[in-house]
Amino acid sequence: MNLRYLFCASLACLAFPAALFAGGDKEVANESPAPVTPAPFTFQGEFLLEQSYVGESDVARENFNVNDFDELYSHARFVYTPRTKYGIIRAGVEYERYSFGFSESGGHQLPNTLQEGSLIVGFDTKFSDSILVRLEAQPGFYGTSFDRFDINQFNVPLVFGSTYIYSPTLQFVGGVSLNFERDYPVLPGGGVRWKFAPKWVLDGVLPTPQLQYEVVRDVTAFVGADIKANTFKVDNRFGDRNGDTSLNGAYLDYEEVRIGAGVNWKLSSFLSLRLEGGYVPYRQFDYHRTEVRYHNQSGAPYGSILLQGSF
Repeated sequence: MNLRYLFCASLACLAFPAALFAGGDKEVANESPAPVTPAPFTFQGEFLLEQSYVGESDVARENFNVNDFDELYSHARFVYTPRTKYGIIRAGVEYERYSFGFSESGGHQLPNTLQEGSLIVGFDTKFSDSILVRLEAQPGFYGTSFDRFDINQFNVPLVFGSTYIYSPTLQFVGGVSLNFERDYPVLPGGGVRWKFAPKWVLDGVLPTPQLQYEVVRDVTAFVGADIKANTFKVDNRFGDRNGDTSLNGAYLDYEEVRIGAGVNWKLSSFLSLRLEGGYVPYRQFDYHRTEVRYHNQSGAPYGSILLQGSF
């Protein structure tokens, strides 16, 4: 089962609400202008904090198994989003870390840690009231551990995404993701968001497609999937330490699928809390420029908590 197309395309599916562009130019009355008072400064931004735990599972390569390892996943992102007359600037930072509980006996050629520390540099604008566009670059270090990061682990993935607002209840999303260090450098993506009943929403946009139901005001239950993937570069001595020199400085595509259910609670007008749990049926570690690939053998349960907001 090869899910790279789904994983990587998901990075290009950037749905964002039309409300971001609310407040257009108003008509000027035919009268003497009133004195202009400068608007007070307001800080505009968005953030996300996520922590997950995945139970013990197995992967394998040929006749070699890596058994009973768990995973601790951490993700943090903060983006400053000031408005300009041409659109919305996106400037921020992001950190993502996978920590795997591999056996200390080693020999499996898999790093215990994969992590990313990057900047977010982007721009949201609109071509019309119905077509919204995002351009974004994510320059940063994509490696194994901070004490082994070097300039060779620097990468700049790029994203272009667009949303077409057909109606207030139906939007279509498309885009393309560029990362010249992964197995498939240029990949398309897409999805649809459809509010088909007063309390029901089909949010079919990757990487988190969901079927949502509004239980009560400010509380939404959902079932769906969460597709996580990224490309990392191991250090230049990694292969020497693990018995295969082809892995020195190799690029590793990591892919993971989660299927679960949960609740999203809107704590205030700018802050929400998401709790979810489910099962991880698929993951893969692929050094795609070598012959080393560890494929999924068994899945595991997971639990996750996420806090996000915008202001």
